[in-house]
Amino acid sequence: MSGGLKQRLAAGETIVGTFVKTPSPIVVEVLALTELDCLCLDAEHAPFDRLAIDGCILAARAGGTDVLVRIPAVTADNVLNALDCGATGIVAPHIRSGEEAAALVAMSRYGHGGRGYAGSSRAAGYTTRTMAAHLAGSAERTVVVAQIEDPEAIDAIDAIASVPGLDALFVGRVDLTVAYGADTQDDPRVVAAVEAVCAAGQRHGVPVGMFLARAADIPHWREKGATLFLLGSDHGFMLSGAAALVAAAKG
Repeated sequence: MSGGLKQRLAAGETIVGTFVKTPSPIVVEVLALTELDCLCLDAEHAPFDRLAIDGCILAARAGGTDVLVRIPAVTADNVLNALDCGATGIVAPHIRSGEEAAALVAMSRYGHGGRGYAGSSRAAGYTTRTMAAHLAGSAERTVVVAQIEDPEAIDAIDAIASVPGLDALFVGRVDLTVAYGADTQDDPRVVAAVEAVCAAGQRHGVPVGMFLARAADIPHWREKGATLFLLGSDHGFMLSGAAALVAAAKG
């Protein structure tokens, strides 16, 4: 690996991770044994409370795996909790404008009007690091990802992508499908929206990521400039593994 996740994203490396839907440190511990580049705790759509987020981040860090948290809503307390617990970064849902993107970046950074400081957190080494060391380490490590999943965001994509401090744009293709009133993620309006995000990322030098239901689509979107792929989930692995086992046993 060439540096941390933030540096790898900036360098244009292909990053492959998965969503964790089960609020269990054991599930995270097991997934940390794989070759996945990162995990993303889905606190937006799965029942993660603060203690579950804390335990799962602990397990990921123990396994040496970068861990993002998709927060349930873009609020300062959600961002603070994830980062204080030691997450590599956050994925923020429903960023619709440049102003919202700028507010997200401010919430994720230390400084006037930004993230509150505590030296007693896991991220700060439980008081074992100096303030200067923790501030520098946080700036070097913290990954801020804006999820693009609304038509308003597509309309404002250049304003969003031009905000300093964003480490990636992440396409919420399913939400876009629903928002456009489409029946399928392959609807031309949805495909055009995803292409618009990829193009804006290239114009402004911001990495682009996405969830894809079909792994076979990765080469196509990599050609369009996407480099961050959060694919599948622990739930999906269990379902597909069970289905494969039954098929093998019963023919």
